[in-house]
Amino acid sequence: MSETYTFTPPAVVSVPVVGSPARFPVHRVYCVGRNYEDHAKEMGHSGREPPFFFLKPADTVVVAEAGQTATIPYPDLTSNFHHEIELVVAIGKGGRNIAAADAFEHIFGYATGLDMTRRDLQSDMKKTGKPWCIGKAFDHASPIGPITPAAQAGDITQAAIWLQVNGSDRQRSNVAKLIWNIAETIEQLSKGWELQPGDLIYTGTPEGVNAVVRGDVLHGHVDGLTDIRFQVV
Repeated sequence: MSETYTFTPPAVVSVPVVGSPARFPVHRVYCVGRNYEDHAKEMGHSGREPPFFFLKPADTVVVAEAGQTATIPYPDLTSNFHHEIELVVAIGKGGRNIAAADAFEHIFGYATGLDMTRRDLQSDMKKTGKPWCIGKAFDHASPIGPITPAAQAGDITQAAIWLQVNGSDRQRSNVAKLIWNIAETIEQLSKGWELQPGDLIYTGTPEGVNAVVRGDVLHGHVDGLTDIRFQVV
């Protein structure tokens, strides 16, 4: 007997895969905070602090197809809307307590992504010790491009990563500068949650985060992956 629902369930959130007609269904979106030293410093912190994580709903994901400029609505309640360019790791094999030495066996592929932030709301919540989901987990907060399978991505651990806004540099660094590298991040994250196929891990952003306004065009790049373009509307 087939199940019935009180309303039509939402469609599965998914991301295109480079070279394949199949799409990657999204389970959860994990984000790593302050995972580049210079960004940690610009946010008032420094050093190799223990990693910390926050989550965004899967339906915050918005996709820029290859060669297209997608849109991000300027969100309500903020006047300080920030970009954060990130390498995104797509998990293809789940697990709990995954050793760093085994982490790459669990990776399906990689994508270029943006962790968009209502910085003023996040800062206000921090000042009063309240959760800052409202600053990070809002609609359209997780832009992403197509996922490149791991075998096609080259040496992602040494990849340049950058973001331009309206053709001018805002962020420019290298994945090698991650405080907690990809394998270590998966090891630590899988201690707190059982990772599942379909999980996306936004691995952190380098220095240079700043505000965008309506009309701005964001162009993100990670070596070996598909570039992304988004316009704020």
